[in-house]
Amino acid sequence: MYGSKQIAPGRWREDIGRTYDDFTVGDVYEHRPGRTIGEADNTWFTLLTMNTHPLHFDAEYAAASEFGRPLVNSCLTLAIVTGMSVSDVSQKAIANLGWSDIRLTAPVFVGDTIYAESEVTSKRPSKSRPGQGIVGVRTRGLKADGTVFMEFDRNILVPRVAG
Repeated sequence: MYGSKQIAPGRWREDIGRTYDDFTVGDVYEHRPGRTIGEADNTWFTLLTMNTHPLHFDAEYAAASEFGRPLVNSCLTLAIVTGMSVSDVSQKAIANLGWSDIRLTAPVFVGDTIYAESEVTSKRPSKSRPGQGIVGVRTRGLKADGTVFMEFDRNILVPRVAG
């Protein structure tokens, strides 16, 4: 949740994120703002991560592919979509417990604006950590036209009460 908490008389600190009790199975959080992917984003990320596939950074090579132009590196879109979800889903997380079932369902190109949304799919108190709980979410990456280009599941460990 977004807001501020008072830390001293007349002094407030931004307080975002959710604790265990703030999550309800079935709720969907639309993460904003969106992000328009630029050519430099894709090229730099691809080269920084040592991905040598020319489909991401060689326009001539990509022009001859079925896509006709460079694809945005899917690891970049995974990182951006996950990052978009942080303030709603994992700002107060103790730990990410894992990602699973990452599905890439449509290509993303330079110039596409992407958004993300997460649906709470499960929650339960931790069996081994009193005062903490495990929340499961399914996050989707969507293009501005509504096309879903990515889906994945993530489990996070969160405190049961605000700290």
